[in-house]
Amino acid sequence: LQKISTGFPKEFWDKYKALVKKRQAEALTEDEYQLLNEMGDRLELANAERIRNLSQLADLRHTSLPALMAELGIKPVEHD
Repeated sequence: LQKISTGFPKEFWDKYKALVKKRQAEALTEDEYQLLNEMGDRLELANAERIRNLSQLADLRHTSLPALMAELGIKPVEHD
């Protein structure tokens, strides 16, 4: 459960959201564009690891992944 609950710090999300806003305004520098891509890659890897951990926990509890997520109150998060 600890691995599933681990997330990124507030500072990460603040920077990510600021870069997304700048991207939407078409105001990113090349360095910011690269940073946003790297942050997106980190998010994808972390989400894949989280799903892998959730799946393992579902197997241990002899339940389905959707049922476990509902039990834990985990809902998909939409990102810009």
